Order: sequence, then structure tokens, then C-alpha cells
Amino acid sequence: MEVSELLRLSGVVIVVLGLLFKFNPLLVVLVAGVTTGLVSHLSLVEILEAIGNAFVSNRAMSMLVLTLPVIGICERYGLREQAEHVIKKIAAATTGRVISLYILIRQATVAVGLIIGGHPAMVRPLISPMAEAAAAAKSIKELPPSLVDKIRGMAASSENLGNFFGQNIFPAAGGVIYIVSTMSNAGIVIEPIDVALWSIPTGIAALIVAVARYMVFDKQISREIEKLGGAK
Repeated sequence: MEVSELLRLSGVVIVVLGLLFKFNPLLVVLVAGVTTGLVSHLSLVEILEAIGNAFVSNRAMSMLVLTLPVIGICERYGLREQAEHVIKKIAAATTGRVISLYILIRQATVAVGLIIGGHPAMVRPLISPMAEAAAAAKSIKELPPSLVDKIRGMAASSENLGNFFGQNIFPAAGGVIYIVSTMSNAGIVIEPIDVALWSIPTGIAALIVAVARYMVFDKQISREIEKLGGAK
């Protein structure tokens, strides 16, 4: 390999060293990109143009970055506390029922092409606190950290399961288009609506299994609360 080709890998070295010494990640990546461009004999204008084109092509990714500070501000002003307060006033609410309702809503909305969920936007600030509050409302003592972790894990699973098994029910979903394209390349012609229709039984089965699992989890929570000294 020629020296000029090795120099083009200098950006990788900069990224590794920058992250190793815990420098600002954005600055490290920017310096690595500019350095790689210069050793590849690109002008500064060409480098800036390449960076600009990459940003515009992937601008939708910035929505995730914007979500985090917005949710952080909402939590700073009591979003989690309000979610807990609301769920504690509902006597029939249990952890399993809260999570089951969310997975039902999540799967139904993604099946028609609506994206309302996500771990940072829904599970972290709303579903997890409500699931924890539903369990805490039944206990005379504070929930142990191990049980809280289990509840948070179950809440996170509802997002994953609801989205994964519901998205292909929508004919225009990216996963459906990918399946159709892959089958077409293999010489098998199918329509997106065919994939969507055959995804419905799988989605329903996943929903039933998940809800049954959350109901069993409710019983596990009840047993752990009994060990703490009893329910309210």
C-alpha cells in the first residue's frame, strides 16, 4: 500500500485517539474529516461541500438529537412526577396493564404509519414512570432497585415489541419495501400489500404473547411486594 493511501487513514487514527483521550466527539470527527480531505488533495471548499451535502442528506437524524433536550426540559419541569401522580389515582392500574396498553397503542399506530413512540420520547419520560408508580401504589414500602430495574426493562420491551411486530403491517414501511425488493431480486414478485397482510397474524400473536407475559409479571410484582411486608 502506497504512503498516500496510508495517509488517507489518518482520519481513523484521529477519531481513535480523540475518543481515547475523551475530547469533544463532534470536534474530533470534524477534524478527522477535514484531515482526510486534505491528505486526499481536496480543497477546503470541496471538503466543506462534502460535509454540507452529508448533513443535508441525513438531516432527519438531527430530529433524534433535538428530542433529547426537549424531553430533558419536560422532565426538569415535572413530566415524570405528573405521570406518576396521574397513574396513582387510578385504582385499577397495574404495571402489567399500563405496559400492555402502551404496546397495544404502539402497535396500532405504527401499523397505520404513525410514529408516536420511542424510548427517549415515550418510554423513558412516561411509560416507565407510570409502570413504576402503579407498582409503588400497591406497596407499603419503597420498591427495591432490583424490582424497579425489572419494571423498566419490561417497559422498554413493550416499545421494541410493539414497533418491531407492528411496522410491517403498514404497506409503505421501510421494512416492507426492503422485503419486496429482496424477493424481487430473487425472482419472486410480490406486492407490499401482500407482505402487510401476512404480517397481521404475526403482529396479533406477538401482542397476545406480550400481554400474557406482562400479566404474569404483575403476579411476580405482587409476590415481591408481599415479601416487602404486604400491599396497601
